[in-house]
Amino acid sequence: MIVALLNQKGGVGKTTLALHLAGDWAGKGKRVAVIDADPQGSALDWSEQRGREGLPRLFVVVGLARDVLHRELPEIAADYDHVVIDGPPRVAAIARSALLAADLVLIPATPSPFDGWASAEMLRLLDEARVFRPEVRARLLLNRCAARTVIARETADALAEHDPPALVARVGQRVAFADTARTGRLVQEVPAGTIAAREIAAVVAEIEGLAP
Repeated sequence: MIVALLNQKGGVGKTTLALHLAGDWAGKGKRVAVIDADPQGSALDWSEQRGREGLPRLFVVVGLARDVLHRELPEIAADYDHVVIDGPPRVAAIARSALLAADLVLIPATPSPFDGWASAEMLRLLDEARVFRPEVRARLLLNRCAARTVIARETADALAEHDPPALVARVGQRVAFADTARTGRLVQEVPAGTIAAREIAAVVAEIEGLAP
Protein backbone atom coordinates (compact mmCIF):
# COMPACT_ATOMS: atom_id res chain seq x y z
CA MET A 1 0.00 0.00 0.00
CA ILE A 2 1.25 3.48 -0.88
CA VAL A 3 -0.09 6.11 1.54
CA ALA A 4 0.53 9.80 0.83
CA LEU A 5 0.17 12.47 3.51
CA LEU A 6 -0.61 15.66 1.66
CA ASN A 7 -1.86 19.14 2.38
CA GLN A 8 -0.89 22.35 0.64
CA LYS A 9 -1.15 24.02 4.03
CA GLY A 10 1.98 23.73 6.19
CA GLY A 11 2.18 23.00 9.90
CA VAL A 12 -0.44 20.24 10.00
CA GLY A 13 1.91 17.46 11.10
CA LYS A 14 2.48 15.52 7.88
CA THR A 15 6.05 14.46 8.69
CA THR A 16 5.27 13.41 12.24
CA LEU A 17 2.33 11.33 11.09
CA ALA A 18 4.25 9.79 8.18
CA LEU A 19 7.12 8.66 10.42
CA HIS A 20 4.82 7.27 13.08
CA LEU A 21 2.60 5.37 10.66
CA ALA A 22 5.76 3.86 9.19
CA GLY A 23 7.02 3.04 12.67
CA ASP A 24 3.82 1.24 13.59
CA TRP A 25 3.99 -0.93 10.48
CA ALA A 26 7.71 -1.58 10.97
CA GLY A 27 7.01 -2.65 14.54
CA LYS A 28 4.72 -5.34 13.13
CA GLY A 29 7.50 -6.73 10.99
CA LYS A 30 6.45 -5.04 7.74
CA ARG A 31 8.97 -3.79 5.19
CA VAL A 32 8.43 -0.04 5.10
CA ALA A 33 9.88 2.94 3.24
CA VAL A 34 9.19 6.63 3.86
CA ILE A 35 9.52 8.85 0.81
CA ASP A 36 10.52 12.36 1.84
CA ALA A 37 8.94 14.37 -0.98
CA ASP A 38 9.31 17.68 0.85
CA PRO A 39 12.27 19.81 -0.31
CA GLN A 40 12.71 20.83 3.33
CA GLY A 41 13.78 17.24 4.09
CA SER A 42 12.43 16.92 7.63
CA ALA A 43 12.00 13.15 7.46
CA LEU A 44 15.58 12.78 6.22
CA ASP A 45 16.76 15.01 9.07
CA TRP A 46 14.92 12.78 11.55
CA SER A 47 16.55 9.68 10.07
CA GLU A 48 20.01 11.25 10.27
CA GLN A 49 19.42 12.25 13.89
CA ARG A 50 18.39 8.69 14.66
CA GLY A 51 21.70 7.49 13.25
CA ARG A 52 23.63 10.00 15.34
CA GLU A 53 21.84 8.69 18.42
CA GLY A 54 23.00 5.17 17.59
CA LEU A 55 19.44 3.87 17.25
CA PRO A 56 18.56 0.96 14.96
CA ARG A 57 16.99 1.78 11.61
CA LEU A 58 13.32 0.83 11.66
CA PHE A 59 12.56 1.69 8.04
CA VAL A 60 14.17 3.27 5.01
CA VAL A 61 13.84 7.03 4.39
CA VAL A 62 14.40 8.10 0.79
CA GLY A 63 14.55 11.68 -0.46
CA LEU A 64 12.49 12.04 -3.64
CA ALA A 65 11.19 15.60 -3.84
CA ARG A 66 10.53 15.53 -7.57
CA ASP A 67 7.47 15.89 -9.75
CA VAL A 68 8.19 12.53 -11.43
CA LEU A 69 7.46 10.70 -8.19
CA HIS A 70 4.59 8.76 -9.75
CA ARG A 71 6.94 7.37 -12.40
CA GLU A 72 9.79 6.40 -10.07
CA LEU A 73 7.85 5.12 -7.07
CA PRO A 74 6.39 1.86 -8.49
CA GLU A 75 9.88 0.37 -8.85
CA ILE A 76 10.81 1.42 -5.30
CA ALA A 77 7.51 0.24 -3.83
CA ALA A 78 7.95 -3.26 -5.24
CA ASP A 79 10.45 -4.02 -2.47
CA TYR A 80 8.18 -2.94 0.42
CA ASP A 81 4.91 -3.86 2.08
CA HIS A 82 4.08 -0.21 2.78
CA VAL A 83 5.36 3.07 1.37
CA VAL A 84 4.50 6.33 3.14
CA ILE A 85 4.94 9.60 1.25
CA ASP A 86 5.63 12.72 3.30
CA GLY A 87 4.38 15.39 0.91
CA PRO A 88 5.38 19.05 0.68
CA PRO A 89 3.28 22.12 1.39
CA ARG A 90 2.84 24.67 -1.36
CA VAL A 91 4.54 22.60 -4.12
CA ALA A 92 1.62 21.67 -6.32
CA ALA A 93 3.64 19.77 -8.93
CA ILE A 94 5.10 17.33 -6.38
CA ALA A 95 1.76 16.97 -4.59
CA ARG A 96 0.09 16.20 -7.91
CA SER A 97 2.70 13.53 -8.65
CA ALA A 98 2.21 12.00 -5.19
CA LEU A 99 -1.54 11.89 -5.78
CA LEU A 100 -0.97 9.92 -8.96
CA ALA A 101 1.27 7.45 -7.12
CA ALA A 102 -0.81 6.82 -4.00
CA ASP A 103 -3.36 4.13 -3.18
CA LEU A 104 -4.62 6.22 -0.25
CA VAL A 105 -4.28 9.96 0.35
CA LEU A 106 -4.45 11.21 3.93
CA ILE A 107 -5.06 14.95 4.33
CA PRO A 108 -3.96 15.91 7.86
CA ALA A 109 -5.61 18.93 9.38
CA THR A 110 -5.68 20.61 12.75
CA PRO A 111 -8.97 21.54 14.45
CA SER A 112 -10.06 25.01 13.45
CA PRO A 113 -13.06 26.46 11.64
CA PHE A 114 -13.84 24.15 8.76
CA ASP A 115 -13.17 26.58 5.93
CA GLY A 116 -9.85 27.53 7.52
CA TRP A 117 -8.22 24.09 7.68
CA ALA A 118 -9.76 22.00 4.91
CA SER A 119 -7.31 23.02 2.21
CA ALA A 120 -9.30 24.05 -0.85
CA GLU A 121 -6.17 23.79 -2.97
CA MET A 122 -5.51 20.21 -1.82
CA LEU A 123 -9.07 19.17 -2.55
CA ARG A 124 -8.81 20.73 -6.02
CA LEU A 125 -5.65 18.73 -6.72
CA LEU A 126 -7.42 15.60 -5.50
CA ASP A 127 -10.28 16.21 -7.91
CA GLU A 128 -7.78 16.64 -10.75
CA ALA A 129 -6.03 13.38 -9.88
CA ARG A 130 -9.30 11.48 -9.83
CA VAL A 131 -9.81 12.32 -13.49
CA PHE A 132 -6.84 10.06 -14.25
CA ARG A 133 -7.14 7.71 -11.26
CA PRO A 134 -10.79 7.54 -10.15
CA GLU A 135 -9.93 4.64 -7.83
CA VAL A 136 -7.69 6.74 -5.56
CA ARG A 137 -9.08 6.83 -2.03
CA ALA A 138 -8.77 9.82 0.29
CA ARG A 139 -9.51 10.59 3.92
CA LEU A 140 -9.11 13.63 6.13
CA LEU A 141 -7.18 13.02 9.35
CA LEU A 142 -7.80 15.26 12.32
CA ASN A 143 -4.44 15.89 14.02
CA ARG A 144 -3.17 17.79 17.07
CA CYS A 145 -6.54 17.68 18.76
CA ALA A 146 -6.73 19.10 22.26
CA ALA A 147 -8.69 16.78 24.54
CA ARG A 148 -12.43 17.34 24.81
CA THR A 149 -12.47 20.73 23.10
CA VAL A 150 -15.62 22.11 21.54
CA ILE A 151 -13.84 23.07 18.33
CA ALA A 152 -12.54 19.53 17.76
CA ARG A 153 -16.03 18.13 18.29
CA GLU A 154 -17.61 20.73 16.01
CA THR A 155 -15.00 20.08 13.31
CA ALA A 156 -15.63 16.34 13.46
CA ASP A 157 -19.36 16.96 13.19
CA ALA A 158 -18.83 19.21 10.17
CA LEU A 159 -16.88 16.45 8.47
CA ALA A 160 -19.56 13.81 8.91
CA GLU A 161 -20.90 14.30 5.39
CA HIS A 162 -17.75 15.67 3.81
CA ASP A 163 -16.03 14.32 0.69
CA PRO A 164 -13.48 13.02 1.29
CA PRO A 165 -14.71 11.78 4.67
CA ALA A 166 -12.65 11.94 7.84
CA LEU A 167 -11.15 8.99 9.62
CA VAL A 168 -12.86 8.19 12.90
CA ALA A 169 -9.45 7.92 14.59
CA ARG A 170 -7.86 11.21 15.63
CA VAL A 171 -4.42 12.14 16.91
CA GLY A 172 -4.04 14.39 19.94
CA GLN A 173 -1.78 17.31 20.71
CA ARG A 174 0.88 15.31 22.57
CA VAL A 175 4.17 16.60 23.99
CA ALA A 176 5.63 13.14 23.32
CA PHE A 177 5.61 13.76 19.56
CA ALA A 178 7.83 16.84 19.87
CA ASP A 179 10.08 15.31 22.52
CA THR A 180 10.84 12.16 20.54
CA ALA A 181 11.35 13.99 17.23
CA ARG A 182 14.36 15.84 18.61
CA THR A 183 16.21 12.57 19.25
CA GLY A 184 15.20 10.61 16.17
CA ARG A 185 12.79 8.48 18.15
CA LEU A 186 9.11 7.60 17.87
CA VAL A 187 6.46 7.70 20.57
CA GLN A 188 6.21 3.92 20.26
CA GLU A 189 9.73 3.72 21.71
CA VAL A 190 9.30 5.71 24.94
CA PRO A 191 7.12 5.11 28.04
CA ALA A 192 5.76 8.69 27.90
CA GLY A 193 4.40 8.04 24.43
CA THR A 194 1.95 5.27 25.31
CA ILE A 195 -1.23 7.26 24.66
CA ALA A 196 0.15 8.81 21.47
CA ALA A 197 1.23 5.37 20.24
CA ARG A 198 -2.28 4.03 20.82
CA GLU A 199 -3.70 6.88 18.73
CA ILE A 200 -1.30 6.09 15.87
CA ALA A 201 -2.20 2.40 16.12
CA ALA A 202 -5.89 3.32 15.81
CA VAL A 203 -5.17 5.32 12.65
CA VAL A 204 -3.19 2.40 11.20
CA ALA A 205 -5.99 -0.06 12.02
CA GLU A 206 -8.53 2.16 10.26
CA ILE A 207 -6.28 2.57 7.23
CA GLU A 208 -5.85 -1.19 6.98
CA GLY A 209 -9.62 -1.55 7.12
CA LEU A 210 -9.87 0.59 3.98
CA ALA A 211 -7.72 -1.77 1.92
CA PRO A 212 -9.62 -3.27 -1.02
